[in-house]
Amino acid sequence: MSLAERGGDSSCRPPRTRMRPLLVSQALIRSFSSSARHHFQNRVAEKQKLFQESNDIPVHLKGGTTDQLLYRLTMALTLGGTVYSLYCLGWASFPHKK
Repeated sequence: MSLAERGGDSSCRPPRTRMRPLLVSQALIRSFSSSARHHFQNRVAEKQKLFQESNDIPVHLKGGTTDQLLYRLTMALTLGGTVYSLYCLGWASFPHKK
């Protein structure tokens, strides 16, 4: 039984392969649309109080444990890189035997 016998016309129905990217793009547009389903609480005032306190803690460490961890990791990488670069400079400054 052909498509014309079943009452359908092949020209009015797009092939299935063309519909899949369209459906995916529509889903992406819906998920990134401006009408947010989840509303977040504004915590700017809380953060301002936290960072403007006078408690002798540097501002880059006032964020808590995460800030301290990132600070220590950055310092370790910086010191390690400095030591390694000095080692490479020392190694390259002396002649090598061939």
